[in-house]
Order: sequence, then structure tokens, then C-alpha cells
Amino acid sequence: MNNQFLNCRGHIISLKDPLIMGILNTTSDSFFDGGRYSDEPSWLRQAEKMLNEGASIIDVGCVSTRPGAVAVDEAAELKKMTNVVTSLIKNFPKIIISADTYRSKVAIAAIHAGATIINDISGGSMDDEMYETIARLQVPYVLMHIQGTPETMQRNPVYHDVTKEVVRFFSEKTNKLRLMGVNDIIIDPGFGFGKTPEHNFQMMRELYMFKFIPHPILIGISRKSMIWKTLKTSPAEALNGTTVLNTIALINKANILRVHDVKEARECLELINRCDFPT
Repeated sequence: MNNQFLNCRGHIISLKDPLIMGILNTTSDSFFDGGRYSDEPSWLRQAEKMLNEGASIIDVGCVSTRPGAVAVDEAAELKKMTNVVTSLIKNFPKIIISADTYRSKVAIAAIHAGATIINDISGGSMDDEMYETIARLQVPYVLMHIQGTPETMQRNPVYHDVTKEVVRFFSEKTNKLRLMGVNDIIIDPGFGFGKTPEHNFQMMRELYMFKFIPHPILIGISRKSMIWKTLKTSPAEALNGTTVLNTIALINKANILRVHDVKEARECLELINRCDFPT
């Protein structure tokens, strides 16, 4: 197993240096940018902007997974995902696309349309066929931890020790995936997905513990409520806080930052690289 590279259907991506994953939400109700990129001209403009600013991966979402979000019809998600991925591939032939979905049928359609990574916020818990699908497709898989579903996850999340429990989850699930023949696994602690602010900040303090799992780590805290509720502001005013936490993540050897604001994340990465922190 080599966690320094991702094999995206023959396109090898190096993780020797951290990467930026740009968020492209094409839904009407995402918590920060809902409705901004729901038609083709707008999602193409945003994808081009993020690629020019330094995104290595574009993460396409066609349903909202914000706290309280109600599940969208699978057929509608599948149609939108296929349209967006096809459009992006046509206009940016070298683009690396991650499909943000917890449904195996949507994952299959996205890969057939040209996506090369599946980002599953449910960690396989919302579709029993997801792991078998990933094993068959042989694509990198972002395994995220969640407690509950987007509709219920923030009602009353409870842990005895959140970091240890999430690390244990990854240990069990990555072992299962590897036995099924899945080689390229990325772990995402799932900040804000069934966690209180206290849980989120405990995981941030203890990020070093996730290095016990021998797979790349993706951190997605961009403009989330753990920032703006703590600072008593709003998602629109949470860019500075996002940069602070992204800096902490990079110092703790995060491999991928999933962000709305690519330029600022790229600058953060460049400055961290100049500091040359010890491993």
C-alpha cells in the first residue's frame, strides 16, 4: 500500500505535497453557496476559477448534505451529476473530478461520465452496495465519518471519546475495504457531521491520532459552523477562521484540503511549505 499516490483510473496524482480540492455545489440549498452554481454557465465559470487558482481536484455535489437537509430523489441526483460531470469533462479535458455522493448508482454514473474519485459523506452507511461498487470501479474513495444522516446528525450527537471512536471507525472500515480490493482510500474525520463544536475542536486538537491510519487525510472545515458559531459571525464571514484551521490541519500533515476558497487555501499551503515544519 502506497499512500503517497492516488490512481485515478490511470492518472497518477502525487500526495507528496498537500492538494487543494475545490468545492462545486450545484444545489440550491447548500449552507454557504446554495444556488450560485446551479446552471451550466455558472458551474463552468466557478470550476475554471478554482482550477486557475490551484485546485487539483474539483468535488462536485448535486445534493445538499448540510445539517437538516432532506434527501433528494436519487433519479434527480443521478441526472444532475451526469450532466455536470459531462459538462466539466467537455470543457476541461484534464480535470480531476470527485463525485460527492453516498449512492452507489450515482457513483457508477459519475465514473462512467468521467469522474475518477468518489467522496462518500456516509462512509458506506447509507448504501449497502457502495463498498462493492468502489471495489468494482477501482477508483479512489473518500471514506468520511458521520453519526446519523444529514437530516438527523446534529440533533444530539454523543460520543464517549470522539477522536478515539472515529479512529476506530476508520481502522475497521479501511481494513474491510482493503480486503475487498480497494487500494486508494482517503479518510475524512467528518467535521460537523454528527459532531458538536466541542467534538469538532477535540478532533482538531488531536489530528495527530489520525496518522495511525495509514491512509491520506482529507480535512473539510471550510466555512463550517464550528468556525462562525464560535466567532459569532456567519458562513460569509468565516474565511479567516477557515484559514486558521486549515493551517492547523496542514501543520498536522493533512494531505487534502476541501475548500470553497481555493486561492486562500493555496496561499496558506505555500506559506506552510516555506516554514518546513518537521515531520
